[in-house]
Amino acid sequence: MRHRVKTKSFHRRKEHREALFINLAKSLILNGRIETTLPKAKALRPFIEELVTLAKEDTVHAKRLLAQRLKDQKVAKKLYTEIAPLFKERNGGYTRIYKLEKRRIGDGGEVALIEFVEYPS
Repeated sequence: MRHRVKTKSFHRRKEHREALFINLAKSLILNGRIETTLPKAKALRPFIEELVTLAKEDTVHAKRLLAQRLKDQKVAKKLYTEIAPLFKERNGGYTRIYKLEKRRIGDGGEVALIEFVEYPS
């Protein structure tokens, strides 16, 4: 039973799972959209939306927290200088997930596309 269990484990330890989300978030911030499995995209959404909400604050503390959570100063800077200002008037819902028709060849996993609603060109 999954009583009081909020996240999926993806059969990984906590450190490995956190690294997975950090890497997926970095790719999403740098590229604007990524293709991954549907469960990973659904689990990534709250993680990335929390980061965007934090980046909207525009304080030194928020910038340091972003750099700490993303483990990369350049990616954090792109998030709070280019992406977060696009969502100043929006209260959540920064990403969208599209289910793709194709399935992964190796294991038949459902593939999804996760992207920002607005992304700088």
